[in-house]
Amino acid sequence: MASSSRAITSSDLSSRTSSYNVFINFRGVDTRDNFVYLLYETLNKNGVYTFIDSEELWEGEKICPSLLRAIRRSKISIPVFSKRYVKSKYCLVELAEILNCHISDGQTILSIFIDVEPRDVRPQTESFEGPFQEHQKNSKSTAIVNGWKNALKEVGSLKGWSLKGDANIRN
Repeated sequence: MASSSRAITSSDLSSRTSSYNVFINFRGVDTRDNFVYLLYETLNKNGVYTFIDSEELWEGEKICPSLLRAIRRSKISIPVFSKRYVKSKYCLVELAEILNCHISDGQTILSIFIDVEPRDVRPQTESFEGPFQEHQKNSKSTAIVNGWKNALKEVGSLKGWSLKGDANIRN
């Protein structure tokens, strides 16, 4: 699997046919109004066309197909892992698609860990363990849940950035 630790250049952003430069994957209640908002605003102000679900979905669109299409049309995905990330089935569906695009198309993944450690994300320990047991109970397919676990393990193994403390810096 390719490493995502190299610097991203402007030629990387223009070399693939895409609708978006960046797709941000995150748990809304944890990070939307703080870190993700600032990341999105900063990227857009610097000319990086970024998909964020609350800004880019059209009224009446089905959420999941629209998000998966946006992932496929992006050059870079930024999963923002937080303590309650795995409680969201949608985050996990998106992450599995991000991993598929990374493997099949070479999409770059730049992971950010907010108040969680990569060592907890990879094996799904700490705040990641209980929600998976709940997903397994509610899922009709063990294979789907195992795919989500694999995506966490693989993406959590890529080099990323860990942020500690209060990420709530938006007024």
